[in-house]
Amino acid sequence: MTGSHPSRAERRQATEARILDAARRLFAEHGFDRTTIRAVATSAGVDPALVMQYFGSKRGLFARALEVVVEPPSGDGAEELIDQLLGGLGTKLGDLPDGTLATMRSMLTDPAAAEHARGTLGGQIGALSDALAGADDPGLRAALAITTIVGATIGYQILGLTELRGAPPERVAELLRPALRALTEPESERQR
Repeated sequence: MTGSHPSRAERRQATEARILDAARRLFAEHGFDRTTIRAVATSAGVDPALVMQYFGSKRGLFARALEVVVEPPSGDGAEELIDQLLGGLGTKLGDLPDGTLATMRSMLTDPAAAEHARGTLGGQIGALSDALAGADDPGLRAALAITTIVGATIGYQILGLTELRGAPPERVAELLRPALRALTEPESERQR
């Protein structure tokens, strides 16, 4: 019966993914302040203590929920990557905690905050670049895709652009999808 039951590590990964999915949805719907650990746990079907064990705090959970996690695609590569990139957009275009907004503002003026942002974004760009390994200029494509999401977030959160503030995150994602598709699809697929 080996292989018929998921390993402990696989179960932990699946539970963590369920918690993060629930957190992203609730943070996007209710914002940081009105989303509770208990609500996330209930939505994910786990005990609140487990959420704390995995993420340490509500702020830690929020930080992980904002990360763009790029995994190698298993099906339709480009569309799967785009879905991953757009997955947390609703959270990024929602109510963010003051600490997160302060960090975003600081990364534009403080060298230490900028270095932290570069490190975080660099990891995301590296993972996406690995997933785009078959494309020409995978690193550049990855950097452009990630910074497209960052730019939309800054336009909404820091600059308060009326057009972004007035649009539902689903509409923003719908309009960004073709641009991200152009960056993540191999050129041979785009010409079809």
